[in-house]
Amino acid sequence: MKSQLQTESSPRFLDRIRTALADLQPAERRLGTFLLDFPGDMASYDAQELARLSDVSKATVSRFIRKIGYDSYDAARRAVRDEASSGSRLYIGHAEPGAMEDVLGFGMREEMENLAWTFQRITPDDLDRLAEKMLSARKVWIIGQRISHSFATYLRWQLVKVVPDAAVIPKDGESMGEHLAAMTADDLVLVVALRRRMSGLEVLLREIGTIGAARAVISDDSMEPDPSLDWHFRCRISTATPQFNHAAVLALCHQIVVRTTLKSGANGRTRLRRVDELNERLGEYD
Repeated sequence: MKSQLQTESSPRFLDRIRTALADLQPAERRLGTFLLDFPGDMASYDAQELARLSDVSKATVSRFIRKIGYDSYDAARRAVRDEASSGSRLYIGHAEPGAMEDVLGFGMREEMENLAWTFQRITPDDLDRLAEKMLSARKVWIIGQRISHSFATYLRWQLVKVVPDAAVIPKDGESMGEHLAAMTADDLVLVVALRRRMSGLEVLLREIGTIGAARAVISDDSMEPDPSLDWHFRCRISTATPQFNHAAVLALCHQIVVRTTLKSGANGRTRLRRVDELNERLGEYD
């Protein structure tokens, strides 16, 4: 639920700052510029800590909050937390130097935590059933837009060695309806749906369900589990850096590819050898 001040029609936190910036006093402008770079700090620190980080006084923080239209620091903080929950990476980064002293070590711990969270919620049977469906489906459709397109392309690139009729959709200039019209109940549709997702996902999944095709979704942890799907794999992408951490997503994609390749058995091995032989003959490899 959104806070009282953060209604659908109220200006967003960053929009308020941009609108007011030119009319602010120098110290207030310095704070405003700081928050445009690190808006997440508004949700993480109290007024005194924010004043220290941005090199202004606590009184400046109070004046600034009122000038951008909030009654109190807590009201502004609630608004920022509401907006951060939308998944915008703008709210992830922090300015505190000590927080990232060991960037590599911190990043590795973060990735291991995300991997553990993700795979604790996935069973080998889930992966095996998906692999079997990949191999038995008339056609495998892989859907991904924005950042999700990269993972959809990776999956198809790896799977096509053992699942010849796999396609990433939609391509440039194509509409989704063109592909939905070609789907049948014998197909598998795998949707990669990572933040920030394109609108219309629920409608798309419902239409695919109406066709009768099997539905698998790879999402981040912000998407609630959907029991109506045949498979729903939720990957944790939490991070304290300005970029989402997709290590668990890539690890899951790899497991799907490996399981499918192993399940393909002798036919898969024969096809892999044939692909390599043809590429060697064509001079595809150095």
